[in-house]
Amino acid sequence: MPKETTLSWTYSPAPESKDQTFLKERYDLFINGKFTKPESKKYFHSFNPADETPLAQVARASEKDVDAAVKSAASAYNKVWSKLEGKERGKYLFRIARMIQERAKELAVLESMDSGKPIRESRDFDVPAAANHFFYYAGWADKLEYAFPNRKVESLGVVGQIIPWNFPLLMAAWKIAPALATGNTVVLKPAESTSLSALKLAEIIKDCDLPPGVVNIITGFGDTGEYLVKHPLVKKIAFTGSTEIGKHIQKLCAGTDKKLSLELGGKAAHIILEDASINEAIEGIINGIFFNQGEVCCAGSRLLVQENKAEEVITKLKARIEKLIVGDPLDKNTDIGAINSKMQFDKIQNYIGIAKQEGLEVHQSSCTLPAKGFYVRPTLLLNAAQTNRVVQEEIFGPVLTLQTFRSIEEAIELANNIPYGLSAGIWSSKGSRIFNLSSKLKAGVIWANSYNKFDPSSPFGGYKESGFGREGGLHGLRSYVNLK
Repeated sequence: MPKETTLSWTYSPAPESKDQTFLKERYDLFINGKFTKPESKKYFHSFNPADETPLAQVARASEKDVDAAVKSAASAYNKVWSKLEGKERGKYLFRIARMIQERAKELAVLESMDSGKPIRESRDFDVPAAANHFFYYAGWADKLEYAFPNRKVESLGVVGQIIPWNFPLLMAAWKIAPALATGNTVVLKPAESTSLSALKLAEIIKDCDLPPGVVNIITGFGDTGEYLVKHPLVKKIAFTGSTEIGKHIQKLCAGTDKKLSLELGGKAAHIILEDASINEAIEGIINGIFFNQGEVCCAGSRLLVQENKAEEVITKLKARIEKLIVGDPLDKNTDIGAINSKMQFDKIQNYIGIAKQEGLEVHQSSCTLPAKGFYVRPTLLLNAAQTNRVVQEEIFGPVLTLQTFRSIEEAIELANNIPYGLSAGIWSSKGSRIFNLSSKLKAGVIWANSYNKFDPSSPFGGYKESGFGREGGLHGLRSYVNLK
């Protein structure tokens, strides 16, 4: 018999040009329809995590700046936006969506430079999904009486929104679009390490002639966000981020009349049953945890495999991660880009160290990492137990833990026995098993034979320490209105 040969090759670099980003040296705060210098005159740098070089200076908002932004939003609400008919609000949202589409390449390149995610993800998912959310909620703006039949729908007023660094542009659209569609005005605070795409969105909003003050974008650190949460004119806070910060915000809102929605951490489980298509499941797992560096709250960072399929799954996973390309986020060949910040990079390395201390088998791909920047090899943590910290705690990196189970009942118990309840994935060829599992898993979003599939019309949110409230879909309108 002829000897079996293995073919291997490397791809030539195929980077997107940085020249498409049109970056300024310095970005000010976006208040009352114009870019305004911070009262403190303080700025901080936004860095490219792929090579640790500064991209631009970003304004640091003080308490006075936050007050000016909120008062601007309150004035716009009282004088213009709350009086505007729904169909007119919808026209603005449609215009923003089309402008995002027109500037899609610029936004995608900027997103990858600022966040470290691969250009394929920002180009093919983040930017199109951001536009789609504005399109979707533009359609609801004049149909709120159909969204909530037999109820009188009233907007809230000024909404304070705080978003994380893992999906900067998409999270901004996710929050701004339903708030505007329901007649509210917005003060948005992006994460300090990924503020640039939100500020680009501010440019788009300005170009769309949205009435001044309807959307205000303020940048800064945790203190800026806290000023926003505490401001008495803010009627609702929408926060996406860590569970720790979410709990702090909940305490700040306690005793006030502010509405609150929290989308927090997750530790999602993939459950592979013995009748699953293993190759299909492997690709779903790779998509769920590695293609986004694991920097997604709903990332499938735990893998539960039926015991008699564990050896096959582990063998195929090891072979698959060996093929993943780790490198320049702007290179179209890259599968795994850079970790967003030095702080997050150190956190991931610390958890890998904890796994070793707890006796887990740590398997990483043999890829060569770039000399500069924050990169982590795709990592498997094998032979994990339910009591291991890496099973119970959110790592937020390209790290997957693996456990085995014998019965479906045991799989359900393992999947639910964590503090989080955001998402899960089920892999099985039998619909009855999928329905059985999905009815018993304590997770807000459950995918079957797929993973990380999103649509603006579908609600998203969690239970337990993954927060409360829903974003996206018809459910996403509910927390931005009062119903009578």
